[in-house]
Amino acid sequence: MNEHYMTEMGGYRDRVAQVDLGGGEVSYRGIDDEDAEKYIGARGLGVKYVFDKGPDVDPLGPENRLAFMTGPLTGTQTVMSGRIALVTKSPLTGTVTDSHHGGWSGARLKWAGLDGILLDGESDEPVYLFVEDGDVEVRDASHLWGQGVHDTIDQIGEEVDGKVGRNVSVMAIGQGGENQVRYGCVINEDDRASGRGGTGAVMGAKNVKAVVVKSGTDMPKPADPETFQEGYQQAMEVIRESDVTAPNEGGLSMYGTNVLMNATEEMDGLPTKNAKYTSTEAYNETEGVDIEAERVSGENVRENILVDEPTCHSCPVACKKEVEVDVTHKGQDMNVRTESYEYESAWALGPNSGHSDRDEIAVMLQRCNDLGIDTIEAGNMMAMAMEMSEEGKLDGVGHLDWGDSETMIDLIDEIGHRSSDLGDLLAEGPERVADAKDAHGNKLSVKGQTMAAYDPRCMKGMGIAYATSNRGACHLRGYTPAAEILGIPEKVDPYEWEGKGELTATFQNLHAVSDSFDICKFSAFAEGIEEYVLQYNGMTGRDLSEDDLFEAGERVYNLERYYNNLVGFDGADDTLPNRFVEGHPDAVPGTGASEGELVELDQLKAEYYETRDWVDGVVPDEKLGELGIDIGPGTGVSSGDSAAPADD
Repeated sequence: MNEHYMTEMGGYRDRVAQVDLGGGEVSYRGIDDEDAEKYIGARGLGVKYVFDKGPDVDPLGPENRLAFMTGPLTGTQTVMSGRIALVTKSPLTGTVTDSHHGGWSGARLKWAGLDGILLDGESDEPVYLFVEDGDVEVRDASHLWGQGVHDTIDQIGEEVDGKVGRNVSVMAIGQGGENQVRYGCVINEDDRASGRGGTGAVMGAKNVKAVVVKSGTDMPKPADPETFQEGYQQAMEVIRESDVTAPNEGGLSMYGTNVLMNATEEMDGLPTKNAKYTSTEAYNETEGVDIEAERVSGENVRENILVDEPTCHSCPVACKKEVEVDVTHKGQDMNVRTESYEYESAWALGPNSGHSDRDEIAVMLQRCNDLGIDTIEAGNMMAMAMEMSEEGKLDGVGHLDWGDSETMIDLIDEIGHRSSDLGDLLAEGPERVADAKDAHGNKLSVKGQTMAAYDPRCMKGMGIAYATSNRGACHLRGYTPAAEILGIPEKVDPYEWEGKGELTATFQNLHAVSDSFDICKFSAFAEGIEEYVLQYNGMTGRDLSEDDLFEAGERVYNLERYYNNLVGFDGADDTLPNRFVEGHPDAVPGTGASEGELVELDQLKAEYYETRDWVDGVVPDEKLGELGIDIGPGTGVSSGDSAAPADD
């Protein structure tokens, strides 16, 4: 039954499919004007819809909602607008999580006439969803269950009257999602992953194998074409002028995200050997090994194994780097072609795990993508296992030596299939492994999610960004390396802690805006709030100021924190792995240029909370009122309180 459609703003289709998987029924709802004005779309609106189901749900139970959401700029002419957000309660962290992927699936969902799809309940049998002309059909997927992502996409391509990659997009899970690996991903036909947080595990728990979208190119038109064109032209100009994003010239365009491998190594900010060191050079000098960050860098990849540079909808940058390698694994010759050789993935599966075999990392990436498991989490879990093996904490379960890339390749399969004791254990994520094996000192996680390839001993902004990320340790909630490494919008001293709480909150709010639009975060390497406002106002027909839009980002970030507060998270959970923290007995100071550095976590948190107007990590009710967040019971905390209520 269709509900009344309630927004006339440009950029929206005003149609969200709500799928009752238990009954196999689909209904449709419009987008409430007030919700769209407050939370924009994609990430923000997705969190609102997940919040509507309540925070006290089992992430892998039928009561948890999985939202596939686009934003008002998705699939439009807006630069870098090919994104889609998947929002749910995470089975890895227990927090609300949002995970985005690029390519063309987000644009095609909008072109097919939908702003989003809400998955509720649980199907008795495997199904996939087929979307066309604004309608969703639930189809049998029993014949697809048990297959990897790539075979699934190929088979669906044969079943639908269209061509995958041309007018059809497939967002699928592999065996990792089916087996509810807690960091299972949803992968599309371009090997773009909604990684982190376990969205694929939630999809697998619901017995949904794929979401298939068929569409023409029905691009939304701006409500105010003149304002939109002004913003679009301004955005294109700053992108072309940026040393980072300039097409065919900038570092991101030439080398992809992996342009950062050499840069981070040179400033001694590359966590190595489960972050015992801050560079591969320090690891080599201290332990006499032979690994080198340069061997897995973007420059090395481009020179030796690059075969294609595909791009996402409406993106001139083309940061994706498709590679092809020939390797021999256990006597078997293999040819592997995969997209994309990303910086964080190459780091986690390479230097942080004690090796720098470029081609074997490509094999690992391909296996993770086909199984549908997060590459960062998989690499960090294996580094954790290596350190635990070294300390005798995995006796009776398995063993993994530092830098054993050959065994890592097979262990990825064992994790995805849960087919060995060690694979099954590592599939549970760092927090549960630490609980089971008394290994809390070995995990590189915050709120149950592992960190990325930026050492907080070198980049203090990244330290507070990891600690306060609403979805667990994450570089993408507040990307302070933009300022600390690249000097965007201006260069700041990476080792200085003062000012980093405010800087991080600013980045977090800005990224909440772009994620809610939904456009690529890399736009922020060139664009700022001015370009965002012009394109958003031009598309929707609204007349927001820069302050208004920035406040919308703050509202989204506070809504997420409020959700987590109701789950039971507070300032005690805004922490870092012990080895990074000044004053902790297990602290391991940085090396090289970062020698002696540790994170001044208490000072950073105090500054950050003051910037946010939070009380010990909790959003006080006055702040909820100030931002117009009027759902749920409130946290019960006043801005005059000295601390949040203790967890029972």
